[in-house]
Amino acid sequence: MIIVHHLNNSRSQRILWLLEELGTPYQIKHYSRDATTNLAPPELKAIHPLGKSPVLEADGKIIFESAAITDWIIRKHGHGRFMPAPGTDAHEDYLMWLHFAEGSAMTPFLLALYTARLGDAAAPLQPRIQEQIGAHVAYFSQCLGDNDWLVNNELSGADVMMSFIAEIATVQGLGAHFPNLAAYARRIQSRPAWIAAADKTEPYSFRLPPA
Repeated sequence: MIIVHHLNNSRSQRILWLLEELGTPYQIKHYSRDATTNLAPPELKAIHPLGKSPVLEADGKIIFESAAITDWIIRKHGHGRFMPAPGTDAHEDYLMWLHFAEGSAMTPFLLALYTARLGDAAAPLQPRIQEQIGAHVAYFSQCLGDNDWLVNNELSGADVMMSFIAEIATVQGLGAHFPNLAAYARRIQSRPAWIAAADKTEPYSFRLPPA
């Protein structure tokens, strides 16, 4: 049995969505952020020393990092779904998006979150951080274009990984500048599998209101 060590209002939400899409049985072990600091509780460090989420427990292994978890689930339980065939150009694009989500796109959002705690001391950094958020979101929007999905216009692990970027960008008001990303986020959140995962973890701060 797969156990997802899930932190509320975190990027592990997309892992639950993926498992629901594939119909793969799993259990959730819930963890709540500290009400004052918004940080993960120390109990997560008993699962992995870094104390972060998501963490997957399966087949006697502890798997961390969202892209690695997404890749493992799709290879083990996808049965050919959610991933273009290895060796194809589409598969190379898929791998790029799988790692772009955390390796590049999420970084400026995290910098904005952390530096906000510094108040005025962070003011010199803000123009560069906001420029990078805009650049990464604009690139995402350009690549998506009018398509429903990122790779071959078919739902894949690339969309699972990029879903949180679309959600956070929309919640922070960037959907007004990039309406295709706002539509993409709502398209994801309208899927029965996404709703099923969200219903198990309410409240979820990045659940979007109807358009």
